[in-house]
Amino acid sequence: MAELGLFRDPASVAVVGASDDRGKWGYWLARGALSGRHRRKVYLVNRSTSSVQGESTYPDVASLPEPPELLVLCVPPAFVEGVVDEALALGVRAFLGITAGVANEARLGSKIRAAGARIVGPNSLGLYDATSQLQLAWGHFTPGSLAIVSQSGQLGSEIATMSARAGLGVSRFVSVGNQLDVHAAELLEDLLDHGASSLVALYLESFTDGPQLVEVLQRLRAAGKPTVVLTTGASEGSQRLAQSHTGSLTSALDTVDAACRAAGAIRVATPTELVDVARCLAVSARPTGRRVAVVSDSGGQGGIAADVAAARGLSTPVFSVPLQERLATMLPAGASVSNPVDLAGAGEADLHTYAVLTELLMTSGEVDTVLLSGYLGCYGEDNPATERAELAVVDRLGSAVASAGVPLLVHSMSPDSPAVRRMWNQGIPVFAAIESGMGAIANAAALSQWPGRELDAAAGAPLTVQPDYWAARDVLSRIGIDAPAGRRVDSPEQVAAAAAELTPPLVLKAGWLAHKSESGGVRLGLRTAAELAAAYEDMVTRLGAGEYVVEEQDTRPDVVEMLVGGRRDRDFGPLIAVGAGGTEAELYRDVCVELAPVDHATALDMVSRLRCLPLLRGWRGRPPVDLAALADVVVAVSCAVAATPEIDDLEVNPLRVGPAGALAVDALILSTGDTDEAP
Repeated sequence: MAELGLFRDPASVAVVGASDDRGKWGYWLARGALSGRHRRKVYLVNRSTSSVQGESTYPDVASLPEPPELLVLCVPPAFVEGVVDEALALGVRAFLGITAGVANEARLGSKIRAAGARIVGPNSLGLYDATSQLQLAWGHFTPGSLAIVSQSGQLGSEIATMSARAGLGVSRFVSVGNQLDVHAAELLEDLLDHGASSLVALYLESFTDGPQLVEVLQRLRAAGKPTVVLTTGASEGSQRLAQSHTGSLTSALDTVDAACRAAGAIRVATPTELVDVARCLAVSARPTGRRVAVVSDSGGQGGIAADVAAARGLSTPVFSVPLQERLATMLPAGASVSNPVDLAGAGEADLHTYAVLTELLMTSGEVDTVLLSGYLGCYGEDNPATERAELAVVDRLGSAVASAGVPLLVHSMSPDSPAVRRMWNQGIPVFAAIESGMGAIANAAALSQWPGRELDAAAGAPLTVQPDYWAARDVLSRIGIDAPAGRRVDSPEQVAAAAAELTPPLVLKAGWLAHKSESGGVRLGLRTAAELAAAYEDMVTRLGAGEYVVEEQDTRPDVVEMLVGGRRDRDFGPLIAVGAGGTEAELYRDVCVELAPVDHATALDMVSRLRCLPLLRGWRGRPPVDLAALADVVVAVSCAVAATPEIDDLEVNPLRVGPAGALAVDALILSTGDTDEAP
């Protein structure tokens, strides 16, 4: 197969459909190709004219003097397959498909692959590589350090334009188009040894190569090239999984976020957010945590900054008493020193106060990032007499950053003063909007919080599963999850025997139903044999014959009902979820998702991110539950789903977790073809 290097630095390029009309793709592709003709041979193909942009053309591909290493398809859809046939006969092994709407793409792809060739596209916006001076795309590109791989050509172009305006620039741009042959994961892998690329921007709408994509992003992270992911949430799972709470509670974006955490990448919501964090990562150290010190020369701006920090999952911790006392010696009486810090005019009195306070906070060990918000950056712009002093302060701040290794961000009221430009040169990102600065801090902190993890294959042999509750109990037993004592019953005589053998209160369940409460398929608190017999008779009358189960009811005090569910995503494979459980699980929608399998530490981290965590740690005098036991169940379910491809969904809900351990009081297993009907 042709190497992807032909899409990075080909020795020769042919543009089929080259044009003199600036309103056509053929003009921009020819123009870009010709800009690199000092480095490679360029052939322009146009059957209607003998020259394009002052260069001689060829009437067709067959007339070319040699097979070009890369051929660009920019002809009407009806002509694409014929051009490809000519090119393959000539020996072309790499195609860039610009044309959209090509008929029978599958046949075209088969022809290309059978010849040992490759194609990027069709429906691609093109390629750009700053190192090799290759430009085969519409528009202009500014060289820089950000590599862009995008399923949407125009969105990728927007990111490239914004990146240039932000002073970041582009090292490589690939619009993957319809991914008929070359997929995004391959193009990302091709960036591993691309020296000009230090950051990667990825936009995808589908994740058909999910596991391979995660593995490549992990390798990019290890190579010092973190990836910022933008998506519309297209990785939809099977609708059949909505039979389980896990399937209905976990969204496509939850899954993408889990993949990013496993890969050591970060997901953002907009191109602006992507460029903001990319600019920050390009020049600044990364925060090792989420603690932010806010220093402002305006109490209002400091308060807004603290509110925005909280909304982005950052904390503005109250400083220790010794640190507050030291800050107080530097500021006017009454200035706020707890965090946020209000300079209360001290900055205007002596500009070096900004640097002195920042140096103290950076070396305190109490914060992971320092944010200066307000007027810094405006002094020299508004009063040229103070410009030299302000620049000296900026230089001192840059030295503090380099020495302490703690990132400093500035929210400045000036967008482009000499001081602001100096800050960027000193490795200090500057933002005109506080929400942009805090967003960049939060996203950069995520890279440290989730550096990626290995998704080792689950230990143990695959499990044999059957689609009923009693079989699910057996699976739970085999993976070390406790369930109440119980009996399977299918006659009044067996019901009576169960009543004699089990300790009341008892529970009767219609085992084949996924949602037993909604269907009247569960009865609790049955204290006598007569009550159990009556409940069984009523349930059989209403629901029919089937698998019924009698269990001892869990009556332990101080229990919290949780949900633990593993499922198989169409694109990313096995997932594990933990959250608030019980019949109100969909109401609370408090759930955390990761790629499976997970280890004990990851399971505990998942639990720590739940909103219901205070209940688990002990609420209003109640004792804390056994978090280790909960984490053990999460690990066990994750490994079972990862090891057993036949399991599409394995859910324990509710899992009743108390101070003395966890007990699974209901469970559901789904595999291909399962239904919610009685046997």
